[in-house]
Amino acid sequence: MSGTAGAVWGRAEQQDFRSRVRGTLLGAAVGDALGAPVDGLSLDAIQEAHGPDGLADLAPAHGRRGAVTHLTQLTLFSVDGLIRAQVRRDTGAWHPPTDLHRAYRRWAATQRDWGPDLRRKDDGWLAHEEWLYVRRDATRALLLGLGDETMGTPEAPKNPGERGPEAAARSAPFGLLVGWEPQLVTQLAVECAAQTHGHPTAGLAAGAYAVVVHGLARGESLDAAVQRALALLAPRPGHEPVVDALQHALGAVRQGLPGPARVTGLIGAGTAECLVAAAVYCALVGEDIRHGLRLAVNHDGPSAATGALTGGLLGALHGETALPPAWLAELEGRPTILELADDFAMEMTQGPALHGPAGSSPGWLVRYPRA
Repeated sequence: MSGTAGAVWGRAEQQDFRSRVRGTLLGAAVGDALGAPVDGLSLDAIQEAHGPDGLADLAPAHGRRGAVTHLTQLTLFSVDGLIRAQVRRDTGAWHPPTDLHRAYRRWAATQRDWGPDLRRKDDGWLAHEEWLYVRRDATRALLLGLGDETMGTPEAPKNPGERGPEAAARSAPFGLLVGWEPQLVTQLAVECAAQTHGHPTAGLAAGAYAVVVHGLARGESLDAAVQRALALLAPRPGHEPVVDALQHALGAVRQGLPGPARVTGLIGAGTAECLVAAAVYCALVGEDIRHGLRLAVNHDGPSAATGALTGGLLGALHGETALPPAWLAELEGRPTILELADDFAMEMTQGPALHGPAGSSPGWLVRYPRA
């Protein structure tokens, strides 16, 4: 992580960064939880169940209000993998996609096992969180892609025809690598997407989403961050569907009052690039975070993924204190999300004080083993 030590990280900068990290992870989880009860329902069915304005508040899903889906579970393991990559760098090994793949395999174990296996010391603390051992509608592509030890790569991807949004929806944490160059953030998201979603468009959509979050986490406006993403995508082969979807979203902002029909139109067939574009639209036109997230879940498409993608953008843009407190109060797993967010912020701003050639915090290495 060149360029993140020293004067860049004054106290005010560290506090702003931590607020955006918390905002990104909590925002994505809140959007996921808001969309979960209506995920896969038509707009007509949503309005029938929740009134003419659609879903306006958290509703029960998976037996409780504020429940998250596999999208939030995987996003947390993205963060865990990124911290582990930084810690393992001390050994001379530096290949973040491998660390992310190991983290996603730890998530896959939560979908098979009854609960944490405390004998597996190399799992670290996140995989010992019991609440993560619930099955929340994980797609076949995820379970197949992570079902064995072979890691998918852009050259030899898992599920080469898979264009769904799940890889993009776990990619917000890559955008929080604010010390990285934007093109490296894009590349990491593309490489990690191939582990489960092998269609090039799904990978480029994940890369686009990560680099938009990256711009927001660095303090840019949403419009500027999207423009940067468009410029970075342009030289990449197969970029057209993703660029077209994002430009369609930007154009829709100027086409009158936002509503479910416009969001449904952007979502189209529910592929990754369309959901990322719909999330950008909802984040741009939302009067506040609550309004933006309601737009993101009331439509004919996948509500949990669109909500999660939108929440990640709005949280990165505004920080944690802008998120609706009543929704956070009921959010499943909030203590874990906050603990992980703060660990990530501490690793990125003060990593050398936690581990390195001069010595390491034993407590940190228990939480994030080098293995």
